[in-house]
Formats: sequence, C-alpha cells, structure tokens
Amino acid sequence: MTAVPYARTVRLAPGLPEVCRLGLATRGTSKLRPEDVEAALAHGINYLNWCGRPDGLSQAIRGLGTARKDLAVAAQFRSRTARGAARELDRLLRQLGTDYLDVVTCYYVETSEEWRRLLAPDGALSYLSRQKEQGRVRLVGLTSHQRRLAASWAASGALDLLMIRYNAAHRGAEQDVFPVTQKRDMPVVGFTALRWGALLRPTPDDPPAFRPPTAPDCYRFCLAQPAISVVLAAPANRGQLEEDLAWLKDWKPPTAAELERLRKHGDRVRHHAGPFP
Repeated sequence: MTAVPYARTVRLAPGLPEVCRLGLATRGTSKLRPEDVEAALAHGINYLNWCGRPDGLSQAIRGLGTARKDLAVAAQFRSRTARGAARELDRLLRQLGTDYLDVVTCYYVETSEEWRRLLAPDGALSYLSRQKEQGRVRLVGLTSHQRRLAASWAASGALDLLMIRYNAAHRGAEQDVFPVTQKRDMPVVGFTALRWGALLRPTPDDPPAFRPPTAPDCYRFCLAQPAISVVLAAPANRGQLEEDLAWLKDWKPPTAAELERLRKHGDRVRHHAGPFP
C-alpha cells in the first residue's frame, strides 16, 4: 500500500478504521500503564500493536467499550500449527476482552521451514484464514527480519500485511521488499525505527557540532517512505511516550537535507554498531 505522501492517517484495508501512521507497540519490558495508553489514544494514535503478554496496553484495550471500533488492534502470534493457533487466538481475545483482532502477525518467521509449516493444511495460516471468514480476524500478516524471504512470502498471496524492520541504518527493504509490497498494494508496518536506540546516540565519526536525532526524527524518516503504512513507536515509559506525543502536534515531513543527514548518520551507526543484516 502506497501512502499519500506524508499523510497522517491511512486505511489499511476496507472495513478497518483509518489509523494514525504512528502506531503504539509494547514489548516485554514496557512500563506503560493503562492511563499512558489512554493518553496516546487521546492524541489520535489508534493502531495498537500488542506483544501478547498482559500489560498496560492490554488493560487499556479491555476498557475501551464502544470506542474499540475506532481502533486497529494488532497482536503478535507465535503459533505455527492450527491446533496451537486455535488456543492462542482464544487466549488473546479473552485477555483483550474483544471478539476480534484487526491484525494478527505471525511473529518472527525467519526460515523457509517455518513458512512451510505455517502454510501446511494443519498450519496456523490455514486456521487464521478460516477465522477471517468468521470475522474473528480481519488481516493476517507476518513479522520477519529476512527481507528477501519476506518479499517472496508477500508475493505468494497468502498474506494481507507485512511487518518488517526499517530505519535509517537498515534501508535494505527499499530494494528487497517495498517494490513487491507496492506492486501488490500491501500495507507494511515498520518496526525498530530507532535501531534499538543506537540512532539516538553519537558515533566516533560524527561531523563537528553534530547532534544525534530524536526519536520523532527517526519516525519522520520512516514515515517519509511511501511504502510504509504505519511505523511503530515502542516507548518504554511515560516520559518517552510524551516526547512522541508532543511531536504529533507538529506533524510535518522532513526536508531533503534532513533525510540525507539521517541516512548518513544511519550509515555511521551501522558501521559502528555492527551490520545486523
């Protein structure tokens, strides 16, 4: 799915609510409380990516009531078999207090063997496809670091959405993934926008007076890529969340010079932090 240049919102698929292109994600170490998530919702963030463990985000979703229809709730999905998927989906819906998920992403699929297992007649994708027909799941996606494999899986027609790493230090998806997803008009959710925080820190090769980017600078870089539908922010606490929310009041595209500055910083970070593929 090609986003309107630097649009603030996007519709991932017919029948889903229009969502802010900056999404909110939690992970195992997140210290966000339900009231923090509610503050994000009040600022217009309505794509919520849940890690699958009880936390402040899952508590906030349980309390949404009728407002649930205005959000896209995504969940990471670990099961590879239909039997495991049936148990996992029931658990996720029960913990969230909802009767459907907008997006389910098969979590960290990194090998061809995992993909074949998911596609098997008794695999998780077969089960999730049936759940789409029943309205318990709306979109089925996949999360991976393996760009070329992920691109081939996106091209297979078995997925509705792809979740891939993309940031100023890891731009390989521009060549390996985005041409495929854009041809299929497939929404892409970007993660690791900060490169695990390395993009926020200086490197030994920085030019004089260089100031490292902020987290919002890194999100702006990702959102300037039209192949990215949503980029995930995963603040660890309320302070980091407040920095992200403040930027929403000044939503504007980066200039060409700012993009180039971030690309060069990303190259330095990749050189010094290691070439994680």
